Amino acid sequence: MPAPEATATLERLRARHREALSLEHLVDAGVDRLPLPGSGATLERWRMLSEVAAHDLSLVKLFEGHTDALAIRRELGAADAVAGTRWATWCAEPPDARVTLESLPAHRSGPAPIRLHGTKAWCSGARSVTHAVVSCWNAEGEPCLAEVALGQPAVIVTDEGWHAVGMAGSGSVDVRFEGAAAHQIGRPGDYVRRPGFWQGGAGIAACWFGGALGIARQARGFCGTKPDAHRLAHLGAIDTALSAAAAVLREGAAWIDARPGEDARQLALRLRLVVEDAAHALIAHACRATGAAPLCRDAHFARAVADLPVFMRQSHAERDLAALGECVLDAEATPWKL
Repeated sequence: MPAPEATATLERLRARHREALSLEHLVDAGVDRLPLPGSGATLERWRMLSEVAAHDLSLVKLFEGHTDALAIRRELGAADAVAGTRWATWCAEPPDARVTLESLPAHRSGPAPIRLHGTKAWCSGARSVTHAVVSCWNAEGEPCLAEVALGQPAVIVTDEGWHAVGMAGSGSVDVRFEGAAAHQIGRPGDYVRRPGFWQGGAGIAACWFGGALGIARQARGFCGTKPDAHRLAHLGAIDTALSAAAAVLREGAAWIDARPGEDARQLALRLRLVVEDAAHALIAHACRATGAAPLCRDAHFARAVADLPVFMRQSHAERDLAALGECVLDAEATPWKL
């Protein structure tokens, strides 16, 4: 989907629902039917993620998780999701919140049934999705992946684990599984072993870019038709930051489409770090260009400025920089050229 078409699609939905868009609205409208990563249209996928993010970062957190779950299930051979279902991807693995799976006798047909036990942290959209793809561990200590329906008594959505002001709308609470019925997806280790793992990780950068894009669009409007030289300077800095990040994302999407089966780890790390740097710079320039008024009087602008830094902490900061540096050092030749 070209960028103007992605923008127009979101604008039509905003007008229809008076801007209060939800994941259910996006799914019902078919907006979630995105090209798969590496399918030849990765940039189209990222453009829609970016446009949803520019509208609402908490919404894109749910939308990205839903579309990622659909892509994971397709890549690992699961059956197509039932129309109208809303999915989440809950695969964070903090040391104090681990889910284990209990194997059950196999059915004659279909995926092997299992039960899930334990608490999963950072469950975005727990109260607004119908199903989730969940990382878990089997009795042998191997990392596995399961799909689970949330509308069962053994799945308990708590009010615990999320007290942030930024990204408050994502509702990323803890969820307890008390023997919840589920099905395993793929084989142990498949989640991180598949090419789509880092391709999906690169797509997070498109969400961050979209959040920065939304702030930039608003800041440009707040500057008026005759801004002074200082505001113009900040707009110039915003333009350079966004343009550089967009160029890297376009190049990255083309790389993935040209090499869909290759390991995109280094690319994903680079994209995320470049976009994160650009977004931090953009936030600073946008707030200096507009002053305090939009932060205090415009709820949409204030929420976006609060949301984006929290969302970007999905990055691992210096650990990701070190990992990228290791990739550069391990390369057979220096990677930098024009």
